[in-house]
Amino acid sequence: MICIITGDIVGSRKIKDSWLLSLKTALKIVSGQNSKWEIYRGDSFQVEVEPENAIRAAAYLKACIRVNKPADVRMGIGIGDIKNKRKKLSESSGDAFVNSGAAFDSLKQAKVNLAIKTDSADFDEEINVLIKLSLISMDSWGVVAAEMVKLALENNNLLQSELAAISGRTQSSVSEALKRAHYTEIMEMDRLYRKKLNQMILK
Repeated sequence: MICIITGDIVGSRKIKDSWLLSLKTALKIVSGQNSKWEIYRGDSFQVEVEPENAIRAAAYLKACIRVNKPADVRMGIGIGDIKNKRKKLSESSGDAFVNSGAAFDSLKQAKVNLAIKTDSADFDEEINVLIKLSLISMDSWGVVAAEMVKLALENNNLLQSELAAISGRTQSSVSEALKRAHYTEIMEMDRLYRKKLNQMILK
């Protein structure tokens, strides 16, 4: 079982290319050691991540792109099996790719920027409600909030005082930015997602 995230940059033609370097760097980080990612058609991408890291990876990609305001990103998360694993992601096939494409294609009609699809309709319904709630916050991240979420996800073992030292900000401004971003609640959603995913796999 693998996870494929399919995405594109919202309004990429109207904004500078500063998002491109941010996207490439973020894709390298979220794909980890397997380093399976591709950018195609200029502003679309696919990346393979561990299924349990899907929500965290999506939040990180969103933070990295929203640093380049007014850029934003749409993403479809697909979880499932892989049939033909080839060197290029775009040439591979399996349920994970089909589910990712279906999740991505559903975004415009649902008027959301993030959705998940697996082979379990009950799991999808539950997690997509959580995602919609989290997007109330994530879709309104300003540059500072996005920067702090990005930094917190890159250094999830550090205290806020240590994040402040790295960012050159005061601890109170870091705390305020993460509070505005609803970072704690998004991490709670990530934990619940991991728990539900584990239960689904064990069924």
